Amino acid sequence: MRNLNYTCPKCGNRQYETGEVFMTGSLFTKLFNIQNKKFTTVTCARCTYTEFFRSETSKLSNVFDFFTN
Repeated sequence: MRNLNYTCPKCGNRQYETGEVFMTGSLFTKLFNIQNKKFTTVTCARCTYTEFFRSETSKLSNVFDFFTN
């Protein structure tokens, strides 16, 4: 992820860490444990407040996840 001009809304800190989280969505994806929702996280380095931003997932990664459960 590129550098952000980020300021924590809780404590005002400007240092942060980024990461990625994959989650399921509807009943079908929960039943088959398919993580088809991707989010980028931005976590404050001081107070650990975390914000989630939705990212795009590719169809290929969804198919791969389905077969590698």
